[in-house]
Amino acid sequence: MNETEYKIQIDDVIRRVETARVRVSGHHIVKIVAVSKYSTIDEIQKLYNIGQRAFGENKVQDLKVKSAELDELPLEWHFVGNLQKNKINNLLDLNPTLFHALNSIELANELQKKLEAKNMTLDALLQINSAKEESKHGVMPEDALNIYKEIQDTCSNINLKGVMSIGAHSEDYKVVKKSFETTFDIYKQLKGATICSMGMSGDFELAIECGSNMVRLGSVMFNK
Repeated sequence: MNETEYKIQIDDVIRRVETARVRVSGHHIVKIVAVSKYSTIDEIQKLYNIGQRAFGENKVQDLKVKSAELDELPLEWHFVGNLQKNKINNLLDLNPTLFHALNSIELANELQKKLEAKNMTLDALLQINSAKEESKHGVMPEDALNIYKEIQDTCSNINLKGVMSIGAHSEDYKVVKKSFETTFDIYKQLKGATICSMGMSGDFELAIECGSNMVRLGSVMFNK
């Protein structure tokens, strides 16, 4: 795919985001995080040349390599994967723009200890398992408000910015929609929250229509 064809593809993704966004409101803003976990440095560079600035990785080692290689570019690096406790220090050393997958109070407490020791803060999203699927990480919807407040009250070095969830793993439109609505309903009840991160390549339009203001797009951005 040459640069012109690639730009046409990305323009189409942006058009789809815009169409979904204005169905909510002309004032509804949606940020695209390009999830580059299966992509090369060259592919990220191409997307940067088109205008993309926020990129997401789900492995700490990959984030380290790619952010170092592209250090001269003004990129935002988001960590979107499950974080193992033994990798916390490695992630904090990279100082990501946003950690999307804070999935338990236990992880929050471990992060808090390491953040205090390093005298730094971390912007994060509480991950909600809105469809209650065993294959997914995250807090249960009925516990989310209490856990969010507990992290705010006890983990002063974590700046909670909102919530994240992955849509239900289902072919049923209504089931997926319900999972997004569940997360958005929680988001609306959080004082000061500004980010509701929902939607990936296969369901981002529905997620936006359900209130998402940040989408994590991989295959549609990198032609995978």
